[in-house]
Amino acid sequence: QVQLVESGGGLVQPGGSLRLSCAASGSIFSINVMGWYRQAPGSQRELVARITSGGRTRYADSVKGRFTISRDNAKNTVYLQMNSLKPEDTAVYYCNAETVINYWGQGTQVTVSS
Repeated sequence: QVQLVESGGGLVQPGGSLRLSCAASGSIFSINVMGWYRQAPGSQRELVARITSGGRTRYADSVKGRFTISRDNAKNTVYLQMNSLKPEDTAVYYCNAETVINYWGQGTQVTVSS
């Protein structure tokens, strides 16, 4: 019922920036919370940031001060601005939408390397 499409990933040098976008379609009015998760090879998926319908945000300690989650309600899109990127940020980043069940995007690869 909800489709999520991520974009904006790529290869960036340490210290660089990227902005990820997640466009939601379908039953968007049922979405309560949207967030970004990431999963590195051989690691568990972890929460990066989330934002509620009321605009409240939460960040992983590892990205506080560097990443910012935001949303554009008119475009049904959530963003993740990533600054001061580090090699340890390398992962597949997934968009998540919470309804009565959770929906996930296909993921977008972020690689931070010199």
